[in-house]
Amino acid sequence: MTLESRLDAWSRGWRGPLFAALLAFLAGLPGLLAMPPLDRDESRFAQATAQMLETDDLVVIKFQDQPRFKKPVGIHWLQAAAVSLVSAPEDRGIWAYRIPSLLGAMLAAAACAWGAAALFDPRTGLLAGAILGSTFLLSTEAFIAKTDAALCGSTTLAMAALARMYADHLAGRKPTNWTKLAFWSGLAVAALIKGPVGLLTVIMAALALWAWDRKGAWLKDLGWGWGLILFAGVVLPWTMMITVATDGAFWSTAIAGDLAPKMAGGQEGHSGPFGYHALLSPLLVYPATLLLPAALVLAWTGRKEPGVRFAVCWLIPTWLMFEILPTKLAHYTLPAMGGMAMLMAAAVRAPLGALVRWIGAGLTLLVSLLLCAVAVYGMTQFGQGMDLIWTVLTVLLLLAAGATGSVLLLRRQSARALVFSAALGVLAHASLVGGLLPHLEPLFLSKDIADALDKARLSPRSGAPGPVAVTGYSEPSLVFLLGTATQLTDGEHAADAVAEGRPAVVEAREDAVFRKALAGQGLTPRPVTVVTGQNYSDGDAERLTVYRGEPQAPVAAPQPEDRP
Repeated sequence: MTLESRLDAWSRGWRGPLFAALLAFLAGLPGLLAMPPLDRDESRFAQATAQMLETDDLVVIKFQDQPRFKKPVGIHWLQAAAVSLVSAPEDRGIWAYRIPSLLGAMLAAAACAWGAAALFDPRTGLLAGAILGSTFLLSTEAFIAKTDAALCGSTTLAMAALARMYADHLAGRKPTNWTKLAFWSGLAVAALIKGPVGLLTVIMAALALWAWDRKGAWLKDLGWGWGLILFAGVVLPWTMMITVATDGAFWSTAIAGDLAPKMAGGQEGHSGPFGYHALLSPLLVYPATLLLPAALVLAWTGRKEPGVRFAVCWLIPTWLMFEILPTKLAHYTLPAMGGMAMLMAAAVRAPLGALVRWIGAGLTLLVSLLLCAVAVYGMTQFGQGMDLIWTVLTVLLLLAAGATGSVLLLRRQSARALVFSAALGVLAHASLVGGLLPHLEPLFLSKDIADALDKARLSPRSGAPGPVAVTGYSEPSLVFLLGTATQLTDGEHAADAVAEGRPAVVEAREDAVFRKALAGQGLTPRPVTVVTGQNYSDGDAERLTVYRGEPQAPVAAPQPEDRP
């Protein structure tokens, strides 16, 4: 049995979407289980969700006592449901908060396969879903507890349903109500997760397709009547509740404090030139990088083919929107990646030209070497001892993925090149994020601090007096690990915490102030351990000392003198 016949067998009916979802699951699971809580966005989202569960307030989003009015509530509800089913907020297990992201990645891969199968053929659908699910971008977002993988899943579901309705129109069929339900459900969930991003992706794709075909009668048959009711039923209840609960402050802060700065300039230093996302794309779609040039060529040469037109209309408008946006982060283009995956999968169907094959092979080898360099750098800077085993394994798998895929591609075996490169690339990603990175302990200061407190039995989780006072280090991951009540303060108040019998974590730059305040209260510092490492969020080297609490003995009240 040839590879092509195996792919045909695996892609029939529900098997294609299921296989794509399974691949996305395998690609994202190692990081979900192994990686400590990440700074800063993941831990902010997870902590806000934990507070919702602790307070039973599922409307207002907060990080400790500060409102967090940036994104809608959708991802928090999904995380809260996952944690309630498999864990508990007091456990502080980040893996449970990551489950919606992994499910979102699986949904994206399955939906992409489902939509591409209608526009092209089942085998191309399977390859498209597998490409999307195995990309380093989506398989990385799959283990990070924030909005982007879940947004990709819901948006891709809406776009896949739109693709099937477009294919039905071309074939003279009426779309089923189930397809319409998938479209409106994906659209509504996307809006509840990240506001207008998913909506804009779908609207711009539909308008571009309308302009290209010069006809859009099929768009009238999307089930607008009950679809809009469903959309409103999902989105409106929370929007009304948050408006009342915050007296409209959520919207003014989300628009003026988050959305507007992104459109006006590089928010929080996250800026880049036009072409930023295009420059990163060979890395983000790895290990399918070898088909990236072929996909771009097909976008032009196959433009008369309905499936290619749809994929281009999905990809280009959203991609251009994020290239024009001054604020740039690598994951922004995720909602458009389904279109890219469709083009790469469709490119496998025909023989590829020599130049396209050589460029694809060269890019794949370049990205493989770049990722090898990242692994080696991490080991040399932050690793020790047995970490070398994970480094060697990661490097060997990356080199094998790049070399095997490139050789097979140059031999005109594009399908085989994609399958082998994807399989080895998923293993390399698992080794990197499930083995090497979690063992680079100097990068995960919050985990080391929490472990040190647990070992010394000073953590509130082990029954010690709390909350822990922390000065000079305020990463959200530490708040998530130590609990909502964690006191982020200065050196003087950290000394007050020690005087109350609570532990304190003091960064070296605050140590002198802390010791001076402690001496002023007649107390002697009682250090337990020192944690050193690199704060990857700001690039600073950190040295944090854990101090034991020293409650002062109560002063006895003066007794009245006896009088004769």
